Amino acid sequence: MAQLGFRTLNEAVGQVGSLDTTLARAHWKAHKLDLTPVLHEPESAFMNQDLYCSSSQDHGLDKALDQQLIVMSREALDSGTPVRFSTTISNVNRTVGTMLGHEVTKAYGSQGLPDGTIDITFDGSAGNSFGAFLPKGITLRVYGDANDYVGKGLSGGRIVIRPPDNTPENYVAEDNIIAGNVILFGATSGEAFLRGVVGERFAVRNSGAHAVVEGVGDHGCEYMTGGRVVVLGRTGRNFAAGMSGGVAYVYDPDGTFPSHLNTEMVDLDQLDEDDLEWLHSMIEMHVDATDSAVGQRILADWPTQQRHFAKVMPRDYKRVLQAIAEAERTGTDVDQAVMAAAHG
Repeated sequence: MAQLGFRTLNEAVGQVGSLDTTLARAHWKAHKLDLTPVLHEPESAFMNQDLYCSSSQDHGLDKALDQQLIVMSREALDSGTPVRFSTTISNVNRTVGTMLGHEVTKAYGSQGLPDGTIDITFDGSAGNSFGAFLPKGITLRVYGDANDYVGKGLSGGRIVIRPPDNTPENYVAEDNIIAGNVILFGATSGEAFLRGVVGERFAVRNSGAHAVVEGVGDHGCEYMTGGRVVVLGRTGRNFAAGMSGGVAYVYDPDGTFPSHLNTEMVDLDQLDEDDLEWLHSMIEMHVDATDSAVGQRILADWPTQQRHFAKVMPRDYKRVLQAIAEAERTGTDVDQAVMAAAHG
């Protein structure tokens, strides 16, 4: 740099006139390349314009709702003492819970806190990415509704979204939208309970979270690789497109769900006793968290209603699970069995 006349790397940024391309263009593979667009030095309307980032940006993080949540959760962050409180939220409050989750992870690592150590209830409409990357130990509840990307990257936390208590008596939650698109995108663990219908691409790329919802739009469980999803209502088209792992259970009393299913990678299987036990437990948790009317109706007539559930199972995932079970039964190497099943 000294030979080129630069004292710092910042001074060298953008100085394309100091680059010699002669040797590069002389190579037989590159002699026809026109490097002009790459080496063009744009003109600036400002005198003495820096060619590198020289000013900081103000993202308004000091005004974020999470700053208040962190203060109100201080006892849990410092000593693990459970805290529970309520506050309001609006759609300008985005990624609520993410900075709080960072504080939990910073203090307690990837194991987080015991479930429900921090339990926060919000009244209002949550903005985009509510509960994004939420770690274990935090429960966020919304009495209202939410925008897109709820629970993006969920990492062990719990999210509950339900209508407010002051909704009219004739309000039917399972017929109304409660949250937006791309919910649980890339989630790895945790739970979500949503009393109402959500938008498109629900649980896209979910790899470990468990969720209950009362209806989804198009492309539900797209590219899902793990976790379990329960849909207590209708789905849109192209359900399970690219779904290579995990399991989905869809309540289908009118028998229309198969026409909405993308069968390229999945089949519809019968539910066994383990499925029914887990499903019953999840619906109970959903009812407990949201007072779901449709959940209560299903549980009240469980012997009949359980027969209306369809189980969406990826073929390759099923083959691997069967290989694991057989290897454990016979005492053979599980890893080898998985590799053989995955490549078989």
